[in-house]
Amino acid sequence: MTSLLIVDDHPIVLQGCRRVLQDRGMAPIFEARDVETGQQLARAHQPDVIIIDLAMQGSGLGGLSLIRTIRASNPRARILVFSMHSDPIIVSRALQAGATGYLLKDTSSEDLVRAVERVAAGTPYLSPDLAAQVALVDAGAVRNPLADLTPRELQTLGLLAQGKPYGHIAVELNISYKTVVNLCYQLRQKLEVHTLPELIRLSVQLVPNGS
Repeated sequence: MTSLLIVDDHPIVLQGCRRVLQDRGMAPIFEARDVETGQQLARAHQPDVIIIDLAMQGSGLGGLSLIRTIRASNPRARILVFSMHSDPIIVSRALQAGATGYLLKDTSSEDLVRAVERVAAGTPYLSPDLAAQVALVDAGAVRNPLADLTPRELQTLGLLAQGKPYGHIAVELNISYKTVVNLCYQLRQKLEVHTLPELIRLSVQLVPNGS
């Protein structure tokens, strides 16, 4: 039996994944709808495979930080990202953070099962088209504007892409308003934009809204 933890804030995705994987005899299956619960369940149950969405409401690209946290406490953790983000830059960041595989949400049920089985066996999984695009990013053929961003900066960028104002970002990331202002200044410097509206427009391009 293969034990699983699914971390996703969409109930329909959780239900669909559970049904598909249970039908293949995988159990037990634990569920989390936020990063904090995902950390707790991963630590408590040490599942064979952890399926993580990258963008969850209120945390920007919090899935990246979750991957790092889980791998830091359990270097042998096998993690499959299940996301709508097809940008090879974001895929590359997820793999660098410690994901074992990456699967797009518009895939088939068979692909989901195949990816989980591969990751459970410790084998990296990436569709051929994504693998080719990620290889270009890693080779430097495609400029990676996210490469130099810290996890906190990535979270802030993701929340900006969701249209969150500074005050809401401060509350959701549990940091001060001044820290958010400083983070956005750093983001403008690193991403080479001059104003907040330009930064917000760029955030939507780099981190498309949704998960």
